[in-house]
Amino acid sequence: MTSVKILGTGCSKCRSLEAKVRDLISKNNLEAEVIKVEDIQEMMGYGIMMTPGLVINEKLKSSGIIPKDDQLLNWLKEN
Repeated sequence: MTSVKILGTGCSKCRSLEAKVRDLISKNNLEAEVIKVEDIQEMMGYGIMMTPGLVINEKLKSSGIIPKDDQLLNWLKEN
């Protein structure tokens, strides 16, 4: 199962990324667990400077942006 972490304290971009990821997982019948990380120390451990951050299977995929759907889907499927 794919592990997906959304790093962010709850800003609109963070909520939007989380909703988009959950929607893509559901629509594409992917097996993935989505975890929302709001702890600043844990987020800093991934080396991000801007939220939202996206971590898939412990690999940082993006920070500070909301990736396009096709990019998100590629990342979710490659794991």
